[in-house]
This record gives sequence, C-alpha cells and structure tokens, in this order.
Amino acid sequence: MSTSAICFSLAAAAWLIGVTPVALRAQLSMREALQSAFPAPAVLERRTAFLRPEDLAAIQAAAGSDVVVSQRVITYYVARRDGAPVGVAYFDSHRVRTLNEVLMIVVQPDDRIRAIEVLRFAEPPEYEAREPWLAQFEGKSLSQQLSLKGSIANMTGATLTSAAIVRASRRVLAVHQRIRPFGHETAGNSP
Repeated sequence: MSTSAICFSLAAAAWLIGVTPVALRAQLSMREALQSAFPAPAVLERRTAFLRPEDLAAIQAAAGSDVVVSQRVITYYVARRDGAPVGVAYFDSHRVRTLNEVLMIVVQPDDRIRAIEVLRFAEPPEYEAREPWLAQFEGKSLSQQLSLKGSIANMTGATLTSAAIVRASRRVLAVHQRIRPFGHETAGNSP
C-alpha cells in the first residue's frame, strides 16, 4: 500500500469516528495569514524590535502580573496602503496546557485589536478557540476590560485556552504600545 493511500485511510478513519488529529487539520502558514489580513495592494514591511530591560519592565507592567513577558526580540509586520498605515501583525507562540498555540494578532492604527487568527493549536481540537469566540476581541484595547473578569466571555470547557488567548492579547497590545510602530519609537527598532 502506498504512503498516500495509508494517509488517506487514516484521514478517512479519523473522520468516521469524529477525531481530527492535529496533523490532519488545515492550518494557515504565516505567509497565508498575513496575505489574508492585509490583501493587495497593501504593502508589508517586516520589522524587528530589540527590547531593553526597561522596555520589558514597562511591557510587563502594562500587560499585567499574570502575563509572562520575556521575549527581548520581537518581529512584527507593518502594513500600509497608499502610504497610510493599515495595521500591524504580531505572532505570539505560547503554551496552553502542555502544548503550544500560535496566534496572529492584528492591531489597527488606533491601537485596538482588529482580528485574532489561530495558526497552530496542538492541544485537543475541542479546546481550540473558534471564530465566533475570537470575534469578541475585535475593537478591544489594552484595559482592565480585556480580561475574563471583564468583557471577554470564557469558553465553557476551555478555560485554559481562553486565559492563554487573553494573556497573549494583553502581551501583544503592551508590546505594541511600547514600540509604537506608527509613532515615535521608545524601544530600539530596526526598519
């Protein structure tokens, strides 16, 4: 039996019993996610921020005590259309329970979340955040309301996923606030 026939058989068996293994789920690549968030004629510019200890301290204070902020090198993508800013995409990789999740968080020029896309989710699929739940982050800024005790509803049966996405959102918005991709930069950014 060929390798492709074996893979097809495994996929068919998984579908029949209602199991969707991680390897079989369709997931976007970083490039596909960026193209989806900023379709042509938007122009993307990849940038890197090198955070100093004082930047990390300020980001930690803004994000909140339950959010881990340790990454000193941040790569992000600034989108412009006809020279005007459209948004910034950040990729956040973090642990949910025992396995990782990768999110693309798009921030508008007004420092509010435009969208969150799940690019990778290694935990069981029943705990993955779906689009309707993620939509509640749209238009949110970094405030006390961006929490499970504030304006974000918890996902029943997936509290760890809910908390991980809230922390990632707070971390990204705090980084965004500090590096100011469209304004005067306070962190050491490279164009």
